[in-house]
Amino acid sequence: MYKEIHHPALPGIPVLLLLILVQLGLGALLVQAVRGQDLGLLLIAVPGLALGFFLLGGLFVVNPNEGAVLQLFGRYVGTTKREGMVWANPFLAKRKVSLRVRNFESTKLKVNDLDGNPIEIAAVVTWRVVDTAEAVFNVDAFENFVTIQTESALRNAATHYPYDAHDEEKVSLRGHTDVVASKLKSEIQERLSQAGVEALEARISHLAYAPEIAQAMLQRQQAGAIIAARQRIVDGAVGMVEMALARLDEHGTVKLDEERKAAMVSNLLVVLCGERATQPVVNAGTLYH
Repeated sequence: MYKEIHHPALPGIPVLLLLILVQLGLGALLVQAVRGQDLGLLLIAVPGLALGFFLLGGLFVVNPNEGAVLQLFGRYVGTTKREGMVWANPFLAKRKVSLRVRNFESTKLKVNDLDGNPIEIAAVVTWRVVDTAEAVFNVDAFENFVTIQTESALRNAATHYPYDAHDEEKVSLRGHTDVVASKLKSEIQERLSQAGVEALEARISHLAYAPEIAQAMLQRQQAGAIIAARQRIVDGAVGMVEMALARLDEHGTVKLDEERKAAMVSNLLVVLCGERATQPVVNAGTLYH
């Protein structure tokens, strides 16, 4: 496994100026050798000029947020991130790798959630390269690797949660997006670490039931919501009735026997749990006959 090594490339502008001065001097020497028919000077000037033009091939430009991976006859020798024009051995092969933050949206995947329901899901992932050597040499085509591994992580994460859950303590894809996003990011990072890539953020961008069950699941979802709401209403109503009876007993406002308590509980539950407004009835008689 390769790790990034810093390569101390030279600043390009001073090297360029130096090479230009040397070439001008060698050019003047070549003219003098030709005029004087001096074979010794000619043997110095011509190879020197050729070497100077060859050394000019070592100049290259590195843009901001970019790294240049350098190889000498296939062997990795280092990475330079010095911005601007730089110079390195002309024999070195140079491959530019962007270090900028990138993002992409995955395709809509059709998977089964924890309950086995077919759903459609997609995610937006923000990432960047943090180790150029790992990105270039540890995997083949790291950009394609990021795409495939992200979709694989998204597919796996979707199977660990139900699409929806009425229990607030149970994590669901629709109701706990932050928790699911954090889990998704962790799983993506685990898969991409060997490629020298850092996952900055992962968010679900599309979530829906598959078309073939969408209508049926909508009815089921509505029924589940009604049941959950009814359960909460009943729990609240029972608590209010218990509190009312306790307060009456505590302050001694009225003494109720079991039959009157039962009638009071029945009336309060009807009022609190009923879907329609109740009509008041004035009791002018008594419960006892």
